[in-house]
Amino acid sequence: MQNIFAWYTTEKKDVVSSQKLLMQSIDDVYEMYISMLALIVDITEYTAHDAAERANKHLPTHEDLNPNQKLLHNKFANVLKQNPEYVALVKKYGINWFSDPELIKAVFNKLKESKEYEAYLAEDFEETLESSKEIIKFIFRKMLLKNANVIQAFEDNFINWSVDREVMQGMVAKTIKNFVSDDPFENKLTPISADWTEDSRFVKDLFAYTLKNEDKYQELIAERTKNWESERIALMDTILMKMAICELMNFPSIPVKVTINEYLDLSKDYSTPKSNTFINGILDKILNDLKKNNSIKKVGRGLIDE
Repeated sequence: MQNIFAWYTTEKKDVVSSQKLLMQSIDDVYEMYISMLALIVDITEYTAHDAAERANKHLPTHEDLNPNQKLLHNKFANVLKQNPEYVALVKKYGINWFSDPELIKAVFNKLKESKEYEAYLAEDFEETLESSKEIIKFIFRKMLLKNANVIQAFEDNFINWSVDREVMQGMVAKTIKNFVSDDPFENKLTPISADWTEDSRFVKDLFAYTLKNEDKYQELIAERTKNWESERIALMDTILMKMAICELMNFPSIPVKVTINEYLDLSKDYSTPKSNTFINGILDKILNDLKKNNSIKKVGRGLIDE
């Protein structure tokens, strides 16, 4: 949707280049996910830097010379940073948070002031992989996602941060949950989707078919909006309806009801307050006509009506 909107609002319209940008924008979500994991790891590793700074004070205290470096040996962080898939992706994306040491230092110093961190250091039982995750969850949810400087850093690096942030959060949370083995080679990172081969084909086809048939879909919309001045119809509403029509006509395994509901949900988040009702009414009329003309072919019973 975002990339089709961008295609409509640029003078140079090149479907092939736009499709490449679309796939790149999806890869950016994965890079964002790996970047957040790397930041978590680097926060734990900053424990050693903090210990060195304290030891080098002019008049270090006994505590400065003997700091608790439990976080440096956090089991989850250590299993993650030895995971070959993670290592390869950090290298691929060229992620290095220590290039901004002041950011990591600021987050770590704030972490040290928290009661949760004090409680973590005070635990006297042997840490397991599962128990080690609690402080990691706290760092992720309370120290990173709520830190203005961290948010700014991600906004600077990822143009769609505000939209993709929720997806990234879910992927990180799932990774923390799914790392259950002390063997780094046995744990898997969270994929961008359960079946990216199939889903990437769907993404590319939906994008290409929507643009290829836009004139045809525009006619279908225009016939049902004769009483509306074209400039009164929001561009985003038109895009959402074209995508919905494309999905109805070109993707036989997706139930009609699923398609309609998905685009109505998108309209609530990305278009005007009245768009949901407007789009629902127009799509309902178009759907009825497409059914009469046998223009909707679905594989499996009930996919048209359910």
